[in-house]
Amino acid sequence: MRPSEWSGDEFVASLLAPVEPPFVGSVAVVTAPPTVGPDLLAAAVSRLAVLPAVVVAGPGCPVGPAVLDLVDVVASTPADLDAIVAGVRRSPIAAAAAASMLRSAARRSTEDGLLVESAVFSAPQAGPEHAAWRERTSRRHGPGDGGPRVGVHRRGTTVEIRLQRPSRANALDVRMRDELLEALAVVEADPDLHAVLRGDGRSFCSGGDLDEFGSAPDPATAHLIRLRRSLAAVLDRVSDRVTALVHGPVAGSGVELAAFAGRVVAHPGSQFVLPELRLGLVPGAGGTVSVTRRIGRHRTAWMTLSGCSIDAPTASSWGLVDGIELF
Repeated sequence: MRPSEWSGDEFVASLLAPVEPPFVGSVAVVTAPPTVGPDLLAAAVSRLAVLPAVVVAGPGCPVGPAVLDLVDVVASTPADLDAIVAGVRRSPIAAAAAASMLRSAARRSTEDGLLVESAVFSAPQAGPEHAAWRERTSRRHGPGDGGPRVGVHRRGTTVEIRLQRPSRANALDVRMRDELLEALAVVEADPDLHAVLRGDGRSFCSGGDLDEFGSAPDPATAHLIRLRRSLAAVLDRVSDRVTALVHGPVAGSGVELAAFAGRVVAHPGSQFVLPELRLGLVPGAGGTVSVTRRIGRHRTAWMTLSGCSIDAPTASSWGLVDGIELF
């Protein structure tokens, strides 16, 4: 896949032409801001909203409001652009789905955002990109993984909720989800309680348990289960009473769920990544709501499409975390 390059005005003209733009299904790189009037720009943005493509502000393109309205992601350097193009090349269907979903993320309520995300997350599970990943990725059932997934300790009005599956870097499986829902139900029921969420071992949470990906009866059933058993929805309702202490490699759902907390504190050595595109999927644990709310859709798209990680200082400067502390 070779990205096509467009000036801002060329890109707007292509969007407004009566034929399908040639960049649909691929990557378009905008190299200069558009100079058209606001009505034409608004019409172009409206047309782009429903097109399956990834639009990048290329390195060196001055980034102002008009450019940000048109593009999905900003490539600050040639390396950024290479990483984004590689991610789209690897999973073009999931990449286009992620980009189009994020374009309107800021206009959705939390409830609507979680509904849309779950539906979009479900569809690629039946697609060729996820099937190819599942075929080449063996399931790993390690020993010593039979204990409780979550520990709960109450001290006064503080409830410490610990992810305690260190042998799997606190990978989030169905049992951990259900135990977390039970613990958070106690917090939700008592407005005087404050929750501290943390993880044992080398990682706060390494994301969803890869052994369970593709194990649902079908994507439609998985979608309905996610809506009924949504950790994201509960965390959002109690967010002002939740502090997340994150450390180590924080990936996928670990990033997405922690971002719902009213306060997120990162250990100095933390690293954050949204790797779902490598699985032929989009973020599905609430990240298009929680992460976008914290860092905006363009940076969320950069993390999703490039698959690159960011360190704790970068996460702090972007607003993904609220502080960096030793703990």
